[in-house]
Amino acid sequence: MEEVVKMKLVRVRIPDSLQFSDLQLTRDADGMVSFDWSPIEQICTASALDVTDFRDGPEDNVAGLIIQWYQMQRQYGGPTDPVAEDIIAETRLEDERGSPSHTPGRA
Repeated sequence: MEEVVKMKLVRVRIPDSLQFSDLQLTRDADGMVSFDWSPIEQICTASALDVTDFRDGPEDNVAGLIIQWYQMQRQYGGPTDPVAEDIIAETRLEDERGSPSHTPGRA
């Protein structure tokens, strides 16, 4: 049986005062990603979004927001972020292989 997943597209506003680096994106020793939630909260406020959709929702919600923000800022000449680049590489490998097949941080 095929499961249908409905995705809600939303318009997101990044306040001019925020930089991607404000997230302080890092890899923990166990390979998990950590970041400062304050910029996400500011984005949610500016975009009239409920932060709980990102904080308490599926991990893909906040990961998608972070990666889309990163890719947008790169298009406009922003600096590279090694953790964001690693996440993108991991996602690409998962898509190619059809499932996670490596430890986070080992793309």
